[in-house]
Amino acid sequence: MTEQNYEQMRRAMVDSQLRTTAVNDPRVVAAMGKVARERFVPADKAALAYLDKTLPVAPGRGMASPMVIGRLLTEARVKEGERALVVGAGSGYSAAVLAELGASVIALEEDKDLAGKATPGVTRVAGPLAKGWAKGAPYDVILFDGAAEQIPAAIISQLAEGGRLAAPILENGVTRLALGRKAGGGFGMLSFADAEAPILPGFAVAKGFSF
Repeated sequence: MTEQNYEQMRRAMVDSQLRTTAVNDPRVVAAMGKVARERFVPADKAALAYLDKTLPVAPGRGMASPMVIGRLLTEARVKEGERALVVGAGSGYSAAVLAELGASVIALEEDKDLAGKATPGVTRVAGPLAKGWAKGAPYDVILFDGAAEQIPAAIISQLAEGGRLAAPILENGVTRLALGRKAGGGFGMLSFADAEAPILPGFAVAKGFSF
């Protein structure tokens, strides 16, 4: 596979997976059309990097489809110079796109192999995903690079006033893309699309006791 082949697949991704699915922020489209997605998947999966599907990046971990990342970033309305935290950054693709958008990015990962991967223009940190990264707070944008059943209060507290949190939320077996905002000390989320996304570890709702 040549670089030209990958560039052609990247353009096809933009035209068929982004522009057709309400990824309508020109800056997001341009950033995703520039970041080489094939560099963030295992070498034997590089030819599949631009498919409209979740791709494995480590045992039990996946990278969301381009549409999912594009929709979340479009709704988040990331501005140049904003501080951003990526929770469950995986191989670093979403963090790289955020950096391309001009954000100052911290990428949090707890998988030791994934946390050690370098991403240009991004600060990689290692720690439990559910605790977020308080050292870099407050954040203007927090992006969950995978689905969670619940958003911990510890992470919400790391949002700046007016900050946005974009995440796939798993509810009753259905994953919904959602955007939350912090305002006046409160926080609320609204879903805007249903989509498949890889599940992040550590965000399951505790199951109650039953007979």
